[in-house]
Amino acid sequence: MISIDDFGKLDLRVAEILEVKDHPNADRLYTMKIKIGSEERSLVAGIKKHYTKEELIGKKIIVIANLEPAELRGVLSEGMLLAASDKDNVVLATVDKDIESGAKLG
Repeated sequence: MISIDDFGKLDLRVAEILEVKDHPNADRLYTMKIKIGSEERSLVAGIKKHYTKEELIGKKIIVIANLEPAELRGVLSEGMLLAASDKDNVVLATVDKDIESGAKLG
């Protein structure tokens, strides 16, 4: 269990996927350009097996915006997308109505 204060440290935001490319050094990863409000960032995600590039472009997803950037197989990732998974599936956390990128969850 975590406290409400710990939960409050997460900056959960709506992000729009602008561009998706194959990761140059990993078969299961995509590199993406996302928009969070007026800011554009790079993101690396292991969802290639579950989504095509075309399915992802324009999708509004939920990201952890204040996660420390990390280099994943040589590519900078500036956040983390949220997804649910079970034995066979990975499903992105999205919003059910259109809302501006950068909108805060909480």
